[in-house]
Amino acid sequence: MSTDLNETENAETKTSSGSKVRRKTSHLKDVPETLELRESLRDRCNEVASRLDHTAPLSKDQMEEVARRTLEEADLPERYLGWIMVMLSSGFWTDALAAVPPERRLFLLPHCLKHAEGCPAEYDQFGMNCKECGACSIADFRGLAEQMGYRVLVAEGSPVVMKIIVGGYVDAVVGVACLNVLEKAIDKVLLAGIPCMAVPLLSSDCRNTKVDEAWVDQMIRTPYVPARQATRSYVHLMRAAGDLFKPESLDVLSPRIRSEIPLSEEAVTADSIESMDAIAATEYIAYDFLARGGKHSRPFITLAAYDAIVHDGKDDSGATGPDADQAIAAIPASVRRAAMSIETFHKASLVHDDIEDDDVYRYGQLAVHRRFGMPTAVNVGDYLIGLGYRLLSRHDPDDPVDPAARADIVDSLAAAHLRLSEGQGAELLWRDNKDRRLKPLDALKIYALKTSPAFEAALTCGIRLAGDVAPYVEPIRTFSRNLGVAFQILNDLSDWIGDSNNKMSAGGDAISGRPTLLWALALQGLDEADQKRLLSLAETDCDLSEEDRLSAIQKLYEKADVFTTALKLVDKHQARAESVADELESDSLRRLFYFLVDSVLERPEMPSPAVVSLGVTAPV
Repeated sequence: MSTDLNETENAETKTSSGSKVRRKTSHLKDVPETLELRESLRDRCNEVASRLDHTAPLSKDQMEEVARRTLEEADLPERYLGWIMVMLSSGFWTDALAAVPPERRLFLLPHCLKHAEGCPAEYDQFGMNCKECGACSIADFRGLAEQMGYRVLVAEGSPVVMKIIVGGYVDAVVGVACLNVLEKAIDKVLLAGIPCMAVPLLSSDCRNTKVDEAWVDQMIRTPYVPARQATRSYVHLMRAAGDLFKPESLDVLSPRIRSEIPLSEEAVTADSIESMDAIAATEYIAYDFLARGGKHSRPFITLAAYDAIVHDGKDDSGATGPDADQAIAAIPASVRRAAMSIETFHKASLVHDDIEDDDVYRYGQLAVHRRFGMPTAVNVGDYLIGLGYRLLSRHDPDDPVDPAARADIVDSLAAAHLRLSEGQGAELLWRDNKDRRLKPLDALKIYALKTSPAFEAALTCGIRLAGDVAPYVEPIRTFSRNLGVAFQILNDLSDWIGDSNNKMSAGGDAISGRPTLLWALALQGLDEADQKRLLSLAETDCDLSEEDRLSAIQKLYEKADVFTTALKLVDKHQARAESVADELESDSLRRLFYFLVDSVLERPEMPSPAVVSLGVTAPV
């Protein structure tokens, strides 16, 4: 394993376009100094963008190639690269955004346009509530956008925007942001196929900054013009994946047998089921948990894989608005049920995993075993497994599934289930072992078993329902293994900054005794004395408080430089996953693989040691 890590440090990992993976880009985010130069470059970018192929979104790497050529032709320095990419992206999406009515557009503004001193605005979970005092331009922009019918949000970052779009509230985004924020959002926005336009702030100081106000005004006033050409998108499939688990969809695709009581918006509790029929209670709890939380990434992968094969080489997929509704309706019920089954198996594993780790929260609420007790939770997890197989076995005369395809799908999911249990079993055996030593290679083996099979099964099921999966078996396996391992490493890193949906306290994996790569890397990189110190911190009879233990573990992790090494391993596994995508003959499937890499492997914002939260936060 040590050789592998050294190779990671020395190698210059590259994407299919030849650019370094996750290289530093802070020196590439200068804004052209004069308005005259900015206008000239914007016009040039619009002209270049108009000549690009608009049938599919460009990846960030493809957009960078075009931006570099544009800079070379204009004889301008590389430091403008980030700004040029934003202009090209806006030019690329101009027609698609114009085809979205204003009432289906989101206008996004940054906090930093406000005056830092004396701003009376208040904040909630969605952003800043402008008081429209007239002291800054936020109120002017907001008033114009709302007058045209836009939904307006004053907030930062792409996660909240993606939630709003996937939720079906809007179909396009116009916004103002600094280049740092735009760089973080550009991967998902470009690859997902979300029509968007942006005006970069003139600086990234985050206090009393400025923007080319005439550009913002012009962007907001983009007139509605019906689309001349559709650009393929994943948005409708993201929405379809989430819609599968709404109560009305569950009742159609997987009707409840025991209970007709509507699922409540409030989380079901032990008190709320006291008056319920005892036999119906298990079903109700299981459906309630199934309908709550999660990114629904696995069912999305199944739907997207099916869509990629069915529409490969065609131009009839991925529109927005009404066409998206038609595309969703065209997905066969059998494909939807297969996508639901994978999420059902996943939710079952979460119920059992929370019991085994005695986690307190799941999806911002108390875990099932914390609400109903351990025996009931075990039983609910078992029920969800049975529900998953019922979804696969159900015969629909209006949507028949070839018996061979059904057998292949069940076999794929059963294999994934077995490997998941093997990986979880290895983790539990290590956790309960008195010897807490762990090699990095052993940690990665556990990751490959626990996380990768779900990605593999989701891709396999979607492709098999669309046709022959045989040519893709090995690429899917290799891609999923590297994607899953990289994802789990990033999950370990996220543990050190907390997770408002699941893990509610930072560093919980270390205290709970989970076999993580970070722990293994620390043992490998520390001298013998520090190794003994780290091992003693994992002992249940350690006399330090939890906060002091976490602080001590973090210092040893930093001494061994495990966070940097872990990110390098993520880069390596990402490069391997991308190399698999490079070799795929199917354009649609290749694009999906690239999208999964960029959306699943989102790097956490690792804070400085001084600001890592070591306490328990309240559920969101």
